[in-house]
Amino acid sequence: MFEQPFTKENLDQYLKELAKEFRKINGKNMPADIILIGGASVVINYGFREMTYDMDAVINAASSMKDAINHVGDKFNLPNGWLNTDFMKTTSYTPKIVRYSKFYRTFSNIVTFRTVTGEYLIAMKLMAGRQYKYDLSDIIGILWEHEKANNPITIDMIREAVSNLYDSYDKLPEHSRIFIEKAISDKSYEEMYKSVRRMEADNKDILLQFQEDYPDAANTDNVNDILAAIKKKKETTQN
Repeated sequence: MFEQPFTKENLDQYLKELAKEFRKINGKNMPADIILIGGASVVINYGFREMTYDMDAVINAASSMKDAINHVGDKFNLPNGWLNTDFMKTTSYTPKIVRYSKFYRTFSNIVTFRTVTGEYLIAMKLMAGRQYKYDLSDIIGILWEHEKANNPITIDMIREAVSNLYDSYDKLPEHSRIFIEKAISDKSYEEMYKSVRRMEADNKDILLQFQEDYPDAANTDNVNDILAAIKKKKETTQN
């Protein structure tokens, strides 16, 4: 099925239409709050990524919000569940996200949208730590943009953000801790961004091939181990 990319330009259009539809269903006296996280927060707040295919959110609204989401999806030919709360089942979710989110826009005087930025967005992506999506390159991109704006994010800021969201910096996966500490120590963000993006693309190709060969064998719990095993096997074969 064709995937519709979400860009800074069309994203506001969809959110505005969603608020309009929600107000049409519920009237003007039932406000709602939606926190956009992940790729949507990156696209809204930063310039290094032009689009995302994921619209993950924390939705605090009447159950009719689901109908409004479906109506907007039908109107713009968006995939089913184009705005979803699936990420709330993952390890990067914490209810504390609400406290550290930032106001973005209110549409139709009824639906308020918030996002996650800076060290808190980095903290969430470190907790996810997926090496086959955009988690790691997004982290470098955020660090890079803050550095260029003379508003650098330090390792202490990230440690504090992780502790605020997940109680302890030690809760991060070990590979995520190693990754962020090396990145901030090196500070070669432009070069690192390109190399990490290549790695993520390679890893995605490896996993797609693995899934063809072994359907349903990979899941979020074992995918990093699978990638490591495949790469080790390739290195052994090449040597």
